[in-house]
Amino acid sequence: MSSNNRAFQGFGKPIDATRCAELQARYMQQWQELWDQAQRGALPPPQDRRFADAAWQSNPTALFNAHIWQLSVQAMNEMLDSMELEAPQRERLSFSMMQWAEAMSPSNYLMLNPQALQTMMDTGGQSVLEGMSNFMDDWQKGRLTQTDESQFQLGKNVGATPGAVVFQNDIFQLIQYAPTTSMVHAVPLLIVPPCINKFYILDLQPENSFVRHALDQGLTVYLMSWRNPQPNDAAHIHALSWQDYLEQGVLEAIRVSQELSGQEKINTLGFCIGGTLLASALALARDKGQDPAVSMTLLTTMLDFTDVGMLNVFIDEAQVAFREWQLGQGGLLNARELASTFSFLRPAELVWNYVNSNYLQGKKPPAFDLLYWNSDGTHLPGPFFTWYLRNTYLENRLVQKGGVPVGAHRADLSQLDLPVYLYGSKEDHIVPWQSAYASLQALPAAQHRFVLGASGHIAGVINPPAKQRRNYWVLQDGEPVATLDAQQYMERAQSVPGSWWSDWIAWLAPLSGSRRRAKRRLGHARYPVLEDAPGSYVKVRAS
Repeated sequence: MSSNNRAFQGFGKPIDATRCAELQARYMQQWQELWDQAQRGALPPPQDRRFADAAWQSNPTALFNAHIWQLSVQAMNEMLDSMELEAPQRERLSFSMMQWAEAMSPSNYLMLNPQALQTMMDTGGQSVLEGMSNFMDDWQKGRLTQTDESQFQLGKNVGATPGAVVFQNDIFQLIQYAPTTSMVHAVPLLIVPPCINKFYILDLQPENSFVRHALDQGLTVYLMSWRNPQPNDAAHIHALSWQDYLEQGVLEAIRVSQELSGQEKINTLGFCIGGTLLASALALARDKGQDPAVSMTLLTTMLDFTDVGMLNVFIDEAQVAFREWQLGQGGLLNARELASTFSFLRPAELVWNYVNSNYLQGKKPPAFDLLYWNSDGTHLPGPFFTWYLRNTYLENRLVQKGGVPVGAHRADLSQLDLPVYLYGSKEDHIVPWQSAYASLQALPAAQHRFVLGASGHIAGVINPPAKQRRNYWVLQDGEPVATLDAQQYMERAQSVPGSWWSDWIAWLAPLSGSRRRAKRRLGHARYPVLEDAPGSYVKVRAS
């Protein structure tokens, strides 16, 4: 075999030997250049915030290690780019390489981290003892501590907007919030939060509470608080299905909200998987001859699962079939497993950052309400989870012609000819904004509005107007969004400073009916107050 035809066998198709030799030669040349710079004391600061502390700059060996790590990661990525791979292979290999590379950063090891070593010297070794204590605490909890959890208490300084639980069943509690204005719109709003997390992401502290903001704009707000199933719950709780979450969950919440408000139709909002549940439930209602919603708002929601971003590395027939064998007939998907999956999508920020700070330097993380919420996960019933995994992520059946069967009926999204407000976050790593935008194509042309916010999956959504932070992009009024693809939308959309919340209120207000005097008494004879908000379901921690 001639040298021109030789190839190294890799993951997928062969890698050209000439290209490999070029990459190797360039790596060695760049390595030598870094060594020469190190000998002259001329290494620049690495372009990575984990090496920003002065301790790295003043330690030649550590500084060289940081540069070599960065060079090695770059070389690995160039090698991957040179391989001829199918998209799923490339995604999985890239994900695995990212995990290895992030784990190998010198900042993650005490003897290679000059900042941690300096802290150890400054504290006489106390930082190491504190780090060991932090590690043992996390070992017992089964997860990394990302914030000072002692500073938050549900119902006191998070999830504290006044209201009452007025209905509950085995799947959810319904909260009715107390009005904050003397006059309110006649048509209420029902919020369907994600069932894989707790609802209070939308009601953190007063200054960044989406719920409180909606109340302050004169909306009557109802909100679903999903049950957090526990290992010792009855068997039928572990066997709850997607159909149960639609019929006994979302549609039941809509029915009770209609009765409490006296309105035949209500406005609805779904966040993340809550939006997928909401759209499916409304489509199911249409198939049953019901039309309970004036409008639907979807926040960082996928209806079309063609592009699921980085989560695609976990999705194939073998993995889904294994989950169906494991959980399809009952049982619980542990909240820790979900949390770990999402954390390792961004390992530098959500894993190794805390290893460095909490364990190597013995620090306690600062109080941060969003990260407190992030640590408060929810178990999922196995049949619900496996249906969702196969029918959305694997087979993308929600957008297929005719919809997807749900019991004796079908959930056909093409029947949802109602006004829809869709929001996506530009830097979302869980629901790529282009996938949120693709929901437009799954819905019939109607009064639709798409808004693209800055930042990520959560921070983009929780952006109160008072802080005057970030921006959002939107088409000029009158320009048809449904005729544009995502790239065309981005080219034509105008950047608007501030929060998208104000844009949403301006869109929703005309759909919310006339104003009337607010009723101060919560619940009514058929649905008396069961307990104060935030209720008991949300306070159950994942065991």
